[in-house]
Amino acid sequence: MKIQPVEYVWMDGKFVKWDEAKVHVMTHALHYGTGVFEGIRAYPSNGNLYVFRLKDHIERLINSAKIYMMDVNYTVEELTEVILELLRINKLKELCYIRPIVFKGLGEFGLNPFGSPTQIAICAFPVGAYLEKGGVSVCTSSWRRTPDVSMPSAAKACGSYLNSVLAKIEAVQNGYDEAIFIDINGYLSEGAGENIFIVKKGVIYTPPVSSSILEGITRDSVIKIISELGYSFFERPILRSELYVCDEAFFTGTAAEITPILKVDNRIVGNGKPGKITNEIKNFFFEIISCKKPKYQHWLTKVY
Repeated sequence: MKIQPVEYVWMDGKFVKWDEAKVHVMTHALHYGTGVFEGIRAYPSNGNLYVFRLKDHIERLINSAKIYMMDVNYTVEELTEVILELLRINKLKELCYIRPIVFKGLGEFGLNPFGSPTQIAICAFPVGAYLEKGGVSVCTSSWRRTPDVSMPSAAKACGSYLNSVLAKIEAVQNGYDEAIFIDINGYLSEGAGENIFIVKKGVIYTPPVSSSILEGITRDSVIKIISELGYSFFERPILRSELYVCDEAFFTGTAAEITPILKVDNRIVGNGKPGKITNEIKNFFFEIISCKKPKYQHWLTKVY
């Protein structure tokens, strides 16, 4: 996704011009990956803009920082207001992406992060689709998902994503849209930047947290949608071979939203088209973000 510059960025308590939102080359996070972040979407609807599950994203950001012992000296409510104000002062009313990041700044040199200050920045900018919405071709990566015993999968940490970058490089260089990780025990984990679901004989499955996945907020939303639609659903370890013979498969994520998987390792999924259940879930999700499901209106934070 290309970055479309806007006028202001929020950084360490101040709104600064886009071109002035800078850090020093010796910033600790730049060298050691000591940062945590979030990806949040805001959707236009009914002449306004609505941020999807904003509180949940901010809570996960603060929890990620806690895992890496970085103090976020702002409450959920304070960061919520900062994000809403950032959208307003940039006059954003189209589909956009919001990226808060908490990171270790310029301080002492070396692995010990405690001598470097914790900084916070938030950007928001217009954005399009991350993956092809009609469906994608994927490969299982030769790289394994970093296990939680090595890096905590509950934290959305900057350094953790080098694992995902390697998988993405491999996928793109081999002509695929995206990669799927296998966990350290040989089971499906998640995409390079998405959670994964499969459908077999009308039953929906997704890997459990123990497969070193990030507990995605869109994943949680989809699990609730599945319940609403009345389908049988299980979180359990999934074999790679099950992915080859499933009837449907799809990714979920803030960037990916609900993206059908049409081909895996050159094997066609189902009939090679987005499946019936995938489309039902996708349509339900888009009705939510379009303010057409009053029951889920609390997931949407109004900007203007």
